[in-house]
Amino acid sequence: MSDAELTVTVDGPVATVVIRNPARRNAMTPAMWRQLPVLLDGLEADPAVRVLVLTGAGGTFCAGADLGDLDELLAAGDGSIAVAAEERLAAFGRPTVAAIEGACVGGGCQLAVACDLRLAAADARFGVPPARLGLVYPAPTTRRLAGLVGPSAAKHLLFTGELVDAERALRIGLVDEVLPADALADRVAALTTAIAERSRLTVTAAKEIVDGRADADRLAWWHAQVRDSGEAREGVSAINERRAPRFGWTPPAAR
Repeated sequence: MSDAELTVTVDGPVATVVIRNPARRNAMTPAMWRQLPVLLDGLEADPAVRVLVLTGAGGTFCAGADLGDLDELLAAGDGSIAVAAEERLAAFGRPTVAAIEGACVGGGCQLAVACDLRLAAADARFGVPPARLGLVYPAPTTRRLAGLVGPSAAKHLLFTGELVDAERALRIGLVDEVLPADALADRVAALTTAIAERSRLTVTAAKEIVDGRADADRLAWWHAQVRDSGEAREGVSAINERRAPRFGWTPPAAR
């Protein structure tokens, strides 16, 4: 039985997916790439899950993709199972947080960038190594990276394949916060708790709008949800009454 797998735990509103492949510094195998969309489908169908955390086991996030079957990788191009997993993660209907320690390289960086937020331990290292391998980074992945850090920083990462430390990653916008390693878990817990307590209507709409997935009809639908749900009235009442809000909106079935 392989030790390479993705494991899932759900603690209240927070689901955590852990990348495990101790023999390869948590490199993603083909089976793991295929497993991720299936896990995400199941978690998205669970109405109790409000936030997703993606992390790695044993102090390492993910050292990349298993390149054992190079011919399959070359034949797939942008249609690879890694790109499919990345796209499914990016489209996940709840907020996603990457909690990063140690190596976050190649396929690991690909997954981290597909998350909404990235929190890193001070020992984290980031790299995008296709130029060291003679590969073309997938177009969706390249565009997502450039959209996050800007064209110049993306080109530096892609042209050189160099590893950058957590502080540089923070400066270029690759991560949102850098914490001491022993403070990362507590900060992730505090952040996910805060998100889970906020209006799910607001959070879900914000993710769609920021990601450019809400057309004019969808925006009109969201504003109708605000009018009809009573969510805003509850939020204002909670502020006036100096109490925690009791938000009740839940997303309808996938359109």
